[in-house]
Amino acid sequence: MSKRGYAASKKLLTGLIGAPIAHSASPAMHERAAEALGLRGHYQLIEVAGADATGLRMMLEGVRRLGFAGVNVTYPYKEAVVPLLDALAPGAAAMGAVNTVVVRDGRLTGHNTDTTGFARAVAPLLAPSANAVAVIGAGGVGKAIAFALASLDVTDIRIFDSEPARAEKLASLLARQGGARMAGSVEDALDGATGLVNGTPVGMLPNRDTPVPAALLRADLWVADAVYSPLITPLLAAAREKGARIMTGRELAIFQAADAFELFTGLAPSTEIMGEAFDTVMAARSAAYQAA
Repeated sequence: MSKRGYAASKKLLTGLIGAPIAHSASPAMHERAAEALGLRGHYQLIEVAGADATGLRMMLEGVRRLGFAGVNVTYPYKEAVVPLLDALAPGAAAMGAVNTVVVRDGRLTGHNTDTTGFARAVAPLLAPSANAVAVIGAGGVGKAIAFALASLDVTDIRIFDSEPARAEKLASLLARQGGARMAGSVEDALDGATGLVNGTPVGMLPNRDTPVPAALLRADLWVADAVYSPLITPLLAAAREKGARIMTGRELAIFQAADAFELFTGLAPSTEIMGEAFDTVMAARSAAYQAA
């Protein structure tokens, strides 16, 4: 729909497909951004665990037919939805992962704003040179992170995944941009690295594990986590204790949401307003967690 169409209708229906997603801050961010632009926005959580291709196809068909401007897609369906869409933006096609599906004229087109969002978030941490970054996880988020780093000219990307074949496949996808390789272990990935990114759900509440042993963290390392529930994951807490610079999942969450909102509507939302909505959700969640 055109900008003029949204201004006239004042209605915007979007949502999120994934599981578990009850913790998501996306409804607050998208609905507040819509309100600020004079739209009546509703962001629907579509939580279905264990969906197969048939189940995902049914959900996407509902999105197509029920007036959605689009939906976000999160764990564990970012790769599974790819073959079910009508078209893919070039970036999403290159990595084989989608976190944003736009509905236009009855067609579903997949995009990846995790990539653009992470690139915006991580850029201040990257030095002009000597950027060797370890990426833990080669699933949907890990792919987006690795492609974002490559887009920022990071030429030494070490990818570790508990399933080596996934890490090897991601490294091969990045071969044209150079500098990516599969790491045989977390230790191998971190050897001489200047940065570390967790692209797995490890550490997301209620999980309290860490994908990297604290003994491997160093003060001269920057550490980022895609998980934002909690903001300070066990990995980030351990990194901070070592004196490392850290980046929470806040910036990625906000920037990927803003980029998705613009794809849905053609309108640029306020990242400040989205950030305020995100912070309100996280403050309430922290208070509830502490009271429990």
